[in-house]
Amino acid sequence: MDHTKTGSNGVRRARVTRRNIIKGLGAAGALTASGVMPGAMRYVQAQSSAPIKIGFQCHRTGIGASYGRWYQRTTLAAVKVINDAGGIGGRQIELIIEDDGTDPKRGAEVVEKFATEHKVDFVFGTLFSHVVIGSAPTAGQLKMPYFVVSEGHHVASGKLNRYVFQPGITDVRSQVTSMAPWIAGNLGKKVTMIFPDFAFGHDHRNYFSAAIAAQGGSAVGLIPIPPTETSFTRYFAQIPAETEVIYHVMVGPGVLTFVKEMGEHFGSKHPQIFGFIDSLEAVDMASPGLEFLDGTYFWEAYPRYAQKDQSASDKFYRQAVGVNDMGAAVDDPKDVSTYSHMFGCWETLYVIKAAVEQSGYQSAAPKDKAALIEAVEAMTDFPEGNEHPQGAKKFSGQLHQAFGHQSISKVENGRLNVVHRTSIEDGLYEPEADYRTHPL
Repeated sequence: MDHTKTGSNGVRRARVTRRNIIKGLGAAGALTASGVMPGAMRYVQAQSSAPIKIGFQCHRTGIGASYGRWYQRTTLAAVKVINDAGGIGGRQIELIIEDDGTDPKRGAEVVEKFATEHKVDFVFGTLFSHVVIGSAPTAGQLKMPYFVVSEGHHVASGKLNRYVFQPGITDVRSQVTSMAPWIAGNLGKKVTMIFPDFAFGHDHRNYFSAAIAAQGGSAVGLIPIPPTETSFTRYFAQIPAETEVIYHVMVGPGVLTFVKEMGEHFGSKHPQIFGFIDSLEAVDMASPGLEFLDGTYFWEAYPRYAQKDQSASDKFYRQAVGVNDMGAAVDDPKDVSTYSHMFGCWETLYVIKAAVEQSGYQSAAPKDKAALIEAVEAMTDFPEGNEHPQGAKKFSGQLHQAFGHQSISKVENGRLNVVHRTSIEDGLYEPEADYRTHPL
């Protein structure tokens, strides 16, 4: 267990109507100097000097370990920046870390331990969708605010509960909806999808199949692969001959092997290839065996390589986390980050900070938790800046989900260069739920 001390809230806040998200997300009024909408609850100085205790549910072991290590590094960096700037409402963050083993059952146990033994104020940080789905009911039962950094559509779908939020990272449905038009218009319309056989992969299968169909295309092949698989050649033989685009998204310990074996199978003659960077997160793009990827494309939430138009906030974020312009650790250039996911930890902590300060949260009393949840649900916009370096986002209090920009990058000479960036509006979709109608 680790105890680490680590706070400009950067959040625009307004009353959210119950109209649909496409009409409602774009509404934003003038900001006050404090970054809070006129009439919104103002910053309330916490009377307590006790620390804000945050439980970080970390994939230190299991198939999510490479992500967990970088989620932890990013979280520790954000905690330090916030604490050095005065903390949250004048209170320091005390971070308590527990390993969930990337396992749903253990995840639920960790959430309970945070609530009953550590008595934390909030829990945050979970990535893998099956762990989120396994842990969320416990958070709801214990009335523990639970902030996940997962990407799965499970939050926005309405299948979880009012205590679960995903405010620092976009979901798969939004991602694929925004990129399908570019894929159909530039690469092809007959797509074979290769995806991990669990909830996250099923989101890709379901929502990209629908999104490409809306562009006049089709998913001509669907190939699920167990996330613990380590050998992949037999799966490539299942790709239909009429395939124009191979769409791949893989996770787990075999990702580098997956991409290398795909290259060995196809050689220089292959369909267009569009991958989610999950298939090569934490992997050096210049690794031997990846040469065949040159000229192919990847989705990135946050470009790993610093681009020519690099923002000041990206420079700040990289320096704070200790990541160089190639997306690797400054202290070990061979240690490649999970750059397209880990920013969600940084941004989520700033959302928590803003919610505490705007709601006047003092303790884990039911009224304070209710006020905090309602404060998050009232948020609408997260401006790009040091608190949200990946880019501006819109937040739906109805869905408990953030919507942001996506990048499509091309592999060129062993690095990723952005060739297209979607708008926030490209990823909006009709809402399926309204958590605000659930009791607290």
